Amino acid sequence: MQTHKNYFTFAVVSYAYHTYLLFMLSLPYTTAAEALSVLKPGDHVFIQTAAAAPQQLIRAMVDQASRLSDISIYHLHTEGAAPYASEAYKGIFNTHCFFIGANMREAVNTANADYIPVFLSEIPALFRKDIIPVNVALLQVSPPDAHGFCSLGVSVDVAPAVIDRAQYLIAQVNPNMPRTHGGGLIHTSRFHALVEVNDPIPEVHVGAANETEDKIADYVAGLVEDGATLQMGIGKIPDAVLGKLVNHKQLGIHTEMFSDGVIDLVEKGVITGELKKKHPHKIIAGFVTGTRKLYDYIHDNPLFELHDAAYVNDTYVIMQNPKVTAINSAVEIDLTGQVCADSIGSHLYSGVGGQMDFIRGASLSEGGKPIIAMPACTSHGVSKLVSTLKLGSGVVTTRAHVHYVVTEYGVANLYGKNIKQRIRELIRIAAPEHRDTLAREAFDLWKVNAG
Repeated sequence: MQTHKNYFTFAVVSYAYHTYLLFMLSLPYTTAAEALSVLKPGDHVFIQTAAAAPQQLIRAMVDQASRLSDISIYHLHTEGAAPYASEAYKGIFNTHCFFIGANMREAVNTANADYIPVFLSEIPALFRKDIIPVNVALLQVSPPDAHGFCSLGVSVDVAPAVIDRAQYLIAQVNPNMPRTHGGGLIHTSRFHALVEVNDPIPEVHVGAANETEDKIADYVAGLVEDGATLQMGIGKIPDAVLGKLVNHKQLGIHTEMFSDGVIDLVEKGVITGELKKKHPHKIIAGFVTGTRKLYDYIHDNPLFELHDAAYVNDTYVIMQNPKVTAINSAVEIDLTGQVCADSIGSHLYSGVGGQMDFIRGASLSEGGKPIIAMPACTSHGVSKLVSTLKLGSGVVTTRAHVHYVVTEYGVANLYGKNIKQRIRELIRIAAPEHRDTLAREAFDLWKVNAG
């Protein structure tokens, strides 16, 4: 009887293996060059976000530049090289960024690429409504499971909308891409071409906060209450804030992106998500960027779910969670509370992103706190609190939306304050060496005595 049972088990396993082998052999695997042969002049191409940008497909596209023209490329920020945005390919590749990463700043500011200001929550609609049509989507996914489903891995955000509308789906299949839960699964039958690669996923190492950043983190952490739902980005200040929350309780995460800083708080039982109204006991995001440690930690970990940015950044979804504490940054803030976060004067630097989505969502959340945190001065000693924004600056968050502004000199709560009160509050948290100048300028502009 036992021999019969063993034979039956072997037969089932053997059948399953051979079925999977046949399935794998039927997949549309090819070379990067062959996959990109579908590209034709005038096409619109989407490149997946951040660390998921498929570098071998990008190189194959650029290698075919001689037969192409007027290719429109769309993406948020991407990690790695962006050779298509160089002067040499002007007129062949026309790049349009929804968010400007370090690899695109020179191109955008020398007219070799363009920037599209838009809330992250609204980018998927641009594709779903065919306001921006897509012919070819360049993606990077995990290997398929036994059922044929790949994962979009570290970047879901706007990809589902593109996948729904693109004519051709081409993906790098990379064993180094973590398999993430949530809304990023896609069956292999939907791909037109798959390219096997074994490339490392780009890593971002934040580093330790300096004394100024550490002081800012102290003030921000003091605003975080037990049971809060956090939104934060990547950087020294967000990671420093997380490092100061080890004694908090029942925190949750609902954010457009996160990095390594959450791991320690999860392991210490600080981040539990048990009080969240949306996705309790889950960490929700649109994409992640960090180190290999983070990518391994989220791999096939059901605690983490990555979803469409139209959902993650939906103000209505955000506001349903308790005590949403949104921690964002700025390039400069004027004395009335206008926040510039995407440019340095007319020099385009980053993007609108999800700042407004979460600032508004936090303000509508029960007990929520929208926070703008930044050093009082630049690294060159120039005040980031100014009487008027630089010529050409973009207002990402309006003075009507601002609540808390934090520098290393304290916390200013502008909510419900009039212009005179705001001026006094913001000068109070400016660098001491700039306060007299700001006070004089405030008097000249608004006849406010800030003394």
